[in-house]
Amino acid sequence: MRDAGSAAAEFDLFYGRTAAGILRQLVLLTGDLGEAEDVTAEAFERAWLRWSEVRDYASPEAWVRTTARRLAVSRWRRMRNASAAWLRHGPPPSTPELEPEHVALVSALRRLPQRQRVAIVLHHLADLSVQEVADETGASPSAVKQQLARGRSALAGLLTDAPPEADLSPGLAIRKEHP
Repeated sequence: MRDAGSAAAEFDLFYGRTAAGILRQLVLLTGDLGEAEDVTAEAFERAWLRWSEVRDYASPEAWVRTTARRLAVSRWRRMRNASAAWLRHGPPPSTPELEPEHVALVSALRRLPQRQRVAIVLHHLADLSVQEVADETGASPSAVKQQLARGRSALAGLLTDAPPEADLSPGLAIRKEHP
């Protein structure tokens, strides 16, 4: 029985002696350097995992080359089958445009703090009860109720049809002149 250190040294020697040649052969077989590198590396990895068995074959190099070739054929078949499936599937259905109300709701929800947004979405859009929202978020039912109340209040202001109010910060105050 050989020790692990000598097996590793033996495999390293085998790899150094054969890897470039096998890679060149796989490039010619696949027509693609990247694909050839992938299947060659995977074949050598498999050889390493079975080295105690593979090293005693009449030609470990032939085993690696055959494994790499089979891997390349398997990948080619998967790609061909996937391509055929996509062709059978047909073009993707057209995506309908979003309604303006949907866009406004998403925009308004994004402006809420995360806890309020989560509570609103889970309770009102996913139809979970307050208790289910509390269980899912780890908050107490009273905290969920508070987040819902604050979130609804904030959404009411964000989803109004009225034009946005002007910023009346102290430096921007508008003065009305009296006649």
